[in-house]
Amino acid sequence: MRSVSPPTTHNHVSRDTLGPPITAGIVTALVGFTSSFAVVLAGLQAVGANQAQASSGLLALTLTFGLGILWLSWRSRMPVTLAWSTPGAALLASAGMVDGGWPAAVGAFLMVGVLIVLTGLLPVLGRLMARIPTALAQAMLAGVLLPLCLAPFKSLGSAPLLVAPVILCWVVLMKFAPRWSVPASLLVALAVIGIHIVSNGLQVPLHSLVPRLEWTTPAFSLEAAVGLALPLFIVTMASQNIPGVAVLKSFGYTTPWRPSMLVTGAGTLAGAPFGGHAINLAALSAALAAGEEAGKDHGRRWIAAFVSGLAYLVLAAASAALVTLVAAAPPGLLEAVAGLALLGTLAASISSALAVAEERIPACITFLLAASGLSFAGVGAAFWALAGGILVRWMLQSREPVQKA
Repeated sequence: MRSVSPPTTHNHVSRDTLGPPITAGIVTALVGFTSSFAVVLAGLQAVGANQAQASSGLLALTLTFGLGILWLSWRSRMPVTLAWSTPGAALLASAGMVDGGWPAAVGAFLMVGVLIVLTGLLPVLGRLMARIPTALAQAMLAGVLLPLCLAPFKSLGSAPLLVAPVILCWVVLMKFAPRWSVPASLLVALAVIGIHIVSNGLQVPLHSLVPRLEWTTPAFSLEAAVGLALPLFIVTMASQNIPGVAVLKSFGYTTPWRPSMLVTGAGTLAGAPFGGHAINLAALSAALAAGEEAGKDHGRRWIAAFVSGLAYLVLAAASAALVTLVAAAPPGLLEAVAGLALLGTLAASISSALAVAEERIPACITFLLAASGLSFAGVGAAFWALAGGILVRWMLQSREPVQKA
C-alpha cells in the first residue's frame, strides 16, 4: 500500500512567515515615534500647552492613530499605517500662540478633524485640495520648517558641549544607518539630559511619569480657524495623506481612501480635546511596513502594520516619562533634536517646490513669506504665504499671453 503523507494546509503560518512582518512592525513604531515626538512637543508647547497638556496631547495622538492602524489594517488586509502630523506640528511651532491661547488651538484641532471627515465624505473637497499647486504647498511647508531646522546650529553656538554630541551622532548614523539617525540622536540627547539632571541635583516628580489625559474645553475664533486650522489641514493633506497614498501605491497597494479619511478625521476629533492636533496616513514610515523588509509575501505585510499599531499603544505608556525628561532638558536641546528630525523633510520640500521652472518664483515668494514669520490681522505666516504665492502665480500666468503677443 502506498504511504500517504499528512496533508499540508496553505493556512499554516510558520515562524519564518511571521518573523519579518512582526519585526518590521516593531521597527516602524520605534522609528515613527522616536524620530518626531520632539517636534510634536515643540509644536504643542508653542501654541500654549503646558507640560501636562503637551503630555496629554502626545498620549492622545499615539492612542488614536495606534487604534486606527489596528482597525484599518485588519479590515483592509493592507499595510495601512497612520501617524501624527509631523509637518502640522512644525507649523504649530512656527505659528505660535493664537488669540484665545491653548483653548483656541484645541478648537482649531477640532476644525481640522471636521475637515478631514468631510474630505472622506465629499469627493469635491478632495478634488479642491488637489487643485492647490504642489510647488506652493511644498514651499509653504519648507518656509515653516526653516526656522526649526536652524535651531540645531543656533544651539550649537550657545551650548556646544550639549548639542555637538547630538549633531555628531546624527551625522555618523546618516552615513551608516540613516533610518536610525534621529532615534539615535534622541538617545544621546536623553543621555545628556540625564547627566544634566544628576549634575544639577534636579528632582523628577514620580507622579509626572504616569500618562494621563487632560481635558481642555475648546474655544473657537476666526483667527484660529484661518491662521491655524486651515494651514494645518492643508499641510496635513499635502504633506502626509497624499504622499502616504503614493507610498502605498509604489508597493502595489491601493489605499482605502474614504475609510482612511473617516478614521483619521474621527481620531483627530476624539484626540483634539485632549491636545492631539491631527492624525493622518503615514508617509515616511509607511515604507517600513509595506516594503520588502515586511516579508516576501505581499498578502501578509498587513501584519506589519497591525503589529506597529500594537507597538504604538505600548509606546503611549512611555509618553509622560519622555515629556518629563524633555521638560528638564537644558535650553535649546529639544529644539536641536526636532530640527534634525525635520532636515530630511525640509530638503524634500525644497526640491519639490523648485522642481518646475515655471513655478519657482511663486514658490520662492511662498517660501520667504512662510519663513518670515509674518503676522497680519492676527493670522500667521503660513496662510499669507499660501495666499501670496497663489496670487503671484496667477499674476505671472495671466501675463504670459501678453508677452507672447
